[in-house]
Amino acid sequence: MARVLPTPLTTEVTGHSARVELAPDATLTDFQGHFEQFSLLPGVTQIDWAIRFACQLLATPQKFCGMEVIKFQKPIKPGMQVTLELNWLADKNKLTFSYNSAKGMHSSGRIKLEPNA
Repeated sequence: MARVLPTPLTTEVTGHSARVELAPDATLTDFQGHFEQFSLLPGVTQIDWAIRFACQLLATPQKFCGMEVIKFQKPIKPGMQVTLELNWLADKNKLTFSYNSAKGMHSSGRIKLEPNA
């Protein structure tokens, strides 16, 4: 069975914030066929993972409503250890995320999520 999410190395949750250490390996579905010569984690996958981990760890809504200020600055390659930082702004229904590593900021942004009915 194909794996969609990487296994977290460590996870910290404090209130409406979470920090997840990841080392996504080349066997993950989203690396398959995404640039044979230069495999990298697609931006849409980074957004998907942010939402999935936020739902699991912060009990956020899961329905996507839009994005704001999304920046993809450095590629995430297979095996690279990255830290996903999440912050749920419940009063605004917005999730901020960033992926960082020893190489600096890889991506960041705000995701609008529809509140649960």
